Amino acid sequence: MSALTPAFCVNFMACCGSKLVEQNGPQLMAQRFSYQEAFSRNLGWVTPAEQAALRGKRVAIAGMGGVGGVHLLTLARLGIGAFHIADFDHFDLANFNRQVGAAMSTLDQPKVDVLYAMACDINPELSITRFPEGVNESNLEQFFAGADLYVDGLDFFAFRARQATFAACARLGIPAVTAAPLGMGTAVLTFLPGQMSFEDYFGWGDLPDAEKALRFLAGLAPSGLHARYLVDPSAINLKEQRGPSTIMGCQLCAGAAATEALKILLDRGKVLAAPHGWQFDAYRNQLVHTWRPGGHRNPLQRLLIAMLRRRRPGEPS
Repeated sequence: MSALTPAFCVNFMACCGSKLVEQNGPQLMAQRFSYQEAFSRNLGWVTPAEQAALRGKRVAIAGMGGVGGVHLLTLARLGIGAFHIADFDHFDLANFNRQVGAAMSTLDQPKVDVLYAMACDINPELSITRFPEGVNESNLEQFFAGADLYVDGLDFFAFRARQATFAACARLGIPAVTAAPLGMGTAVLTFLPGQMSFEDYFGWGDLPDAEKALRFLAGLAPSGLHARYLVDPSAINLKEQRGPSTIMGCQLCAGAAATEALKILLDRGKVLAAPHGWQFDAYRNQLVHTWRPGGHRNPLQRLLIAMLRRRRPGEPS
């Protein structure tokens, strides 16, 4: 079994495509694999019936980069049985610091294929539908077909795609979770059917991307725990759509989002839905619960957005 590495699976799929089931490697994986044994250590935190329920759930994840890729692998290890995954990008060297699929063996390979292989290496019985063109207006219905939950893995600056995916979730009644890697921590927002929507909270509308970026940053983390230990503010430039990142932030996002997913999918445990949110920062050793009734219309939020607008992170003050 040592030959069945993620890199092997990626190269194997690229060469053989739909002939996957005809090859000895995947057959050996399936013969040796047991779902019950593979995820037996989850039991105790979940019941056998709940584990079986997770096996029957389908989660849609757009973006297979910094947070999206580790979301997929974390949820696969939780025992989720089906996924829809989307990404149009390929791995490059700039991804190495934070993206779980990025390695020398996967350079220039499609992220959606690499993560597909890695997830199937964890559970060869997974049902995964890939959307190699990413998410867009023309495939959203198919992307969300049968989904029990959406987990946001899009790049911070993917405003159009993020606005479209969350609008579709609100329209289709699909719960949605976003966990942003901010510094060495995570900021989490959950949007539930019938409650405050992404648009109600952030108020993006037809605003320019620069304004959407400010509102997104302010809405994700009103407390701004991460900002106090940024050693080089010039690393953030919203106008140029760039910013620093850490693997610690991405890993914390995955744990937080998977826990939200478990609570939603099993319908147990308290879910703090928007306008509630929370930010945990491992560097600061702090956890903050935020509440912004009215979302972007809240006076405190309007003040924060105005302050950020004046400062424009990454631009001269």
